[in-house]
Amino acid sequence: MTTAPSELYVEFDGRPATAGDLRIPAFAGYGHFTAMQVRDRAVRGLPLHLDRLDSANRDLFGLPLEGGRVREAIAHALDGAGVRDASVRVYAFMPPGDTDTTVMVTVRAPARSDAAPKGLMSVPYARAVPHIKRAGEFGQLYYGRSAARSGFDEALLTLPGGVVTEGAVTNVGFLSGTTVVWPDAPALTGVTMALLERGLAGTDRPSARRPVTLDGLGAYRAAFVTSSLGIAPVHRIDDTVFEVDEELMALLERVYDEAPADPVRHLPAHPA
Repeated sequence: MTTAPSELYVEFDGRPATAGDLRIPAFAGYGHFTAMQVRDRAVRGLPLHLDRLDSANRDLFGLPLEGGRVREAIAHALDGAGVRDASVRVYAFMPPGDTDTTVMVTVRAPARSDAAPKGLMSVPYARAVPHIKRAGEFGQLYYGRSAARSGFDEALLTLPGGVVTEGAVTNVGFLSGTTVVWPDAPALTGVTMALLERGLAGTDRPSARRPVTLDGLGAYRAAFVTSSLGIAPVHRIDDTVFEVDEELMALLERVYDEAPADPVRHLPAHPA
């Protein structure tokens, strides 16, 4: 068994994908997903990923998506790819005429966010139904590419009045005094963000959700983004420049690293 896959590997409901299977995301793409990093067959925040999939599935299709099924689908795909470390995505679809959820798992090489400070370009866009993670949303892709063409690393989504919500593919956080501030606005609560919220509660720098606006960015000492790839500092949003707070970044990395990693496949109980 190797450490990481050399190319993309895809399974549908526990078997290698066929050309017919791939028509489902191509032509019946109504669905949801979650993205995770697997290391040595374990995932930080795995219960949060499973809860996200189950909740979204009930919302979109009126059906539960049982965590045990998802765990086995991930483990089977890792077995099929012959790897222990990977970037994994789990997608759920309901093809027309079907009465059960189809689960697609993709396995590719592991990844991690680089530590280089990011530049964000604010854009007037908010995702519909933001609490559900969906693939290929046009607005996110369009504004993300627009930001890149303008010399930024990512788009920062905003509501009317310059209300900050989230990055195109990240959550964004700020430092106010000793408090980490998350925008209190409609957005997807990422798993990394949720793990940091939990972990920071036990430190001298707790986090809080408060309204954040573009015209108020100058009041914050630092900023950062989080995603399934990890955590990275932000050095500018539009024309507002932030210093990289090395102490804050070290704290965030420590809190994240201390979050437990759960094995993808349930380990057998040891005999008494």
